[in-house]
Amino acid sequence: METIKIKANLIDIHQSSTYPAELTIENGIIASIKRIEEPQQRYVLPGLVDSHVHIESSMLTPVEFSRLSVIHGTVATVSDPHEIANVLGLEGVRYMIENAAHSPLKFHFGAPSCVPATSFETAGAVLGPKEVKEMLEWPEISYLSEMMNFPAVIHEDKEVMEKIKIAREMGLPIDGHAPQLRGDKLRKYVNSGISTDHECTTYEEALEKIQAGMKISIRQGSAAKNFDALIPLIKKYPEMIMFCTDDKHPDELILHHIDWHVKTAIKKGYDLYDVLRSATLIPSKHYGLGCGLLRESDPADFIIIDHPHQFNILETWIDGKKVASNGRSVIPSIPFKIVNRFDARPTKANDFSLSPLGDYIKVIRAIDGSLITDHFAAEAKNAGGFTEPDIERDLLMIAVVNRYSPDSPSIAFINGFGLKGGALASTVAHDSHNIVAVGSDRESLARAVNALIDCKGGICATDGEITKVLPLPIAGLLADSAAEVVASKYKEIDHFAKEKLGSTLSAPFMTLSFMALLVIPSLKLSDKGLFDGNRFEFVNLFNNGREK
Repeated sequence: METIKIKANLIDIHQSSTYPAELTIENGIIASIKRIEEPQQRYVLPGLVDSHVHIESSMLTPVEFSRLSVIHGTVATVSDPHEIANVLGLEGVRYMIENAAHSPLKFHFGAPSCVPATSFETAGAVLGPKEVKEMLEWPEISYLSEMMNFPAVIHEDKEVMEKIKIAREMGLPIDGHAPQLRGDKLRKYVNSGISTDHECTTYEEALEKIQAGMKISIRQGSAAKNFDALIPLIKKYPEMIMFCTDDKHPDELILHHIDWHVKTAIKKGYDLYDVLRSATLIPSKHYGLGCGLLRESDPADFIIIDHPHQFNILETWIDGKKVASNGRSVIPSIPFKIVNRFDARPTKANDFSLSPLGDYIKVIRAIDGSLITDHFAAEAKNAGGFTEPDIERDLLMIAVVNRYSPDSPSIAFINGFGLKGGALASTVAHDSHNIVAVGSDRESLARAVNALIDCKGGICATDGEITKVLPLPIAGLLADSAAEVVASKYKEIDHFAKEKLGSTLSAPFMTLSFMALLVIPSLKLSDKGLFDGNRFEFVNLFNNGREK
């Protein structure tokens, strides 16, 4: 029997008190917690939980994700594998589960509820109620993942309601995804059995959802940053607040994870114990997670920090084993298995030619730090028989290319990326993960798209002379490299997009990846056309006048 003893000031989130203590750990379990007299220099508390994350958005396999996240005190995640499920179906979900089994981090996967997210795009798989039921019966699946198709819930779509019914009958939590949903429609959505939301962008929206009975995951990811707007809720509704990243690129994950939420909230003066419960206890109870909460007989999942006000992670322990110490992970990499589905044909510049069908165009407006877009009408730049991008007005061309079968690109215009030349492209394109590209001219668009077709997935930036690519050969979503290598390569291409091409966005590739996500308003582009997320229907690119 292996016995470990640790002395530290214990931050007791259950009793809202802190006191010197000695922990005795036997075979990965906390055998005893004994108060002692002598104050200690270090502090011990439960490990942190990300209450909603898509591992795929880090471009890392679960093992590589864990190697970075444990450095920041993360011991568990609530992970929705619907990105890879949209590409590979059940095979993709199995891939994530099997890879995660090689890591001590406690991944808790959900059954993707919306594959595809809508019927208005081409995905690589369809998971109906039969497949959802099968997944929910797997021992590694513990909840129904975010119900993104909220209009289908409101209109009581038969198939969507059947998926919800299956989860409810099994007594499993159901995650929500309902951006800007309010009033009677919100109440109907909640009454269906959906109990969380991570898409709130304003205090008022989140407050209404809390009052309707939903728990709110405050999101601070690489693209969507809602922490400042929502953290005041923790004062009045601490039992309803959790923390999540949703989507986190590797260059940021190497710097911080949920520890950022905790550290920032404490610095802003919010109650230490409320903050820590939101990062540990509340998601653990809501989802029935198998991670310890620093009680006798719990699994020994905890972190050691220097001081609550600095909140620097010194050590991370999972099941009584130290998995990270002083910024270094001891989790080993494993060999990479490649799975994919990719059947796009190479493009030519002429494929992105657009005949002028009006004097005005609808333009998507990308908003930095948000997944929600705005839109406006602009006078089209019609020249030489084509409608062209206009760099001076930041009216760039955006295209979505079907990756699953040869087809013509879908084309529209976008504002907010600020490119002064060249193009960006990505096969991380929520949720169907076709190829999405933004460019200043047709030649650059074709060059960027073809670079990704050549390597069957990745992200790309090109200025016409230099083309930088980060290959993502695993489902066009994940890299087959160590986390540190991926983070370094991503940082390099992100810098190129900003400094060489002129993008003004804080995370251009993360923002780009959401420009095809139809279930988040207002105007987005799928491989089938321009889509109004508020009206939930396709719309014409060209206007006859200045109307939106």
